[in-house]
Amino acid sequence: MAMTGSRAALDGSPPPDGGPPGLSVPALEDFLRRTLPDPPRGPLHVELLSGGRSNLTYLLRDGHDRWVLRRPPLGHVLATAHDMDREYRMLEALQHTDVPVPRPRLRAGPEIIGAPFYVMDFSDGVVLRERRQLDALAGQVPAALAEALVDVLARLHRTDFVAVGLADLGRPDGYLGRQLRRWAAQLAASHSRDLPELSRLGGRLGQRLPTPQPAAIVHGDYRLDNATVDPAGGRVLAVLDWEMATLGDPLTDLASTVLWWDGIRGLDSPVAAVPGDVPGFPDSRVIVDSYARRTSRDLSDLPWYLGFAFYKIATIFEGIHYRSQQGLTVGDGFERLGVMVPALVERGHAALDAWT
Repeated sequence: MAMTGSRAALDGSPPPDGGPPGLSVPALEDFLRRTLPDPPRGPLHVELLSGGRSNLTYLLRDGHDRWVLRRPPLGHVLATAHDMDREYRMLEALQHTDVPVPRPRLRAGPEIIGAPFYVMDFSDGVVLRERRQLDALAGQVPAALAEALVDVLARLHRTDFVAVGLADLGRPDGYLGRQLRRWAAQLAASHSRDLPELSRLGGRLGQRLPTPQPAAIVHGDYRLDNATVDPAGGRVLAVLDWEMATLGDPLTDLASTVLWWDGIRGLDSPVAAVPGDVPGFPDSRVIVDSYARRTSRDLSDLPWYLGFAFYKIATIFEGIHYRSQQGLTVGDGFERLGVMVPALVERGHAALDAWT
């Protein structure tokens, strides 16, 4: 067992071998050389990628090839969250569909680096996470990216989950009610301060559930910076971060996309730049109209789903705030997420107020 990896997983300190927090490079390198069909051809270099606010993501390089490793966050891992097997299974299932995903290579339990993890091929393209990257896009590229993002989402929601072996991924019946109970439980497990309006938002959502949509594969955190893209051609090359994927109501994905596109406009999010804050990018009405054209779904209840999206993200940010208070996060900007929670709650209430 890699004890150095276990130490990093528990307290967030760098392993004694000098590697990044959360894993032991020598233990990982030895495992990859014994397990990968095409193992590293040179010394393994590991870099913790920026932007991870949940599962930790590392770039692996050997001077010839590149891979990506994903593992759960450091400490306070809530039940049902950060599921490595689920992410890996999604990549395997979608390999031969028209939904672009990286190729999965291997997965392992906690005995190697102190936490379960998986390795996938590096996806060419760019993750548009920073404002300067969005500012650099010109012409028709912003509009093309909006259309491409929706096109891939519609393809995902059309995918036959039985045919790709995902019929047991989740239980679509009662999905929305279970989601509300799940996030209420996550909020209770991360309690460090009183947030009565967040609790009230959850209560309002539960008082009147919309008529559920036909079940589909749901990504769970669908947004522009959870994909690699071709910034010149405005194409989506691969969808990433499948840790919350399940079978459920596809409008939860659409609402998540809208929230991250311009629903948090003006809140100075440290997670990623907001396209709706950038001149030249269309607003989220383009996202909604494009999805309606591609799927012919009834979107009259979308305000409820937006209210739920704000509730879910506020709860997630509160959980990260809890971990940050305990020193169990890796990276910068975590202290700003807790500050955003009241504004997210306010916008969630406003969305519900618009639902007729």
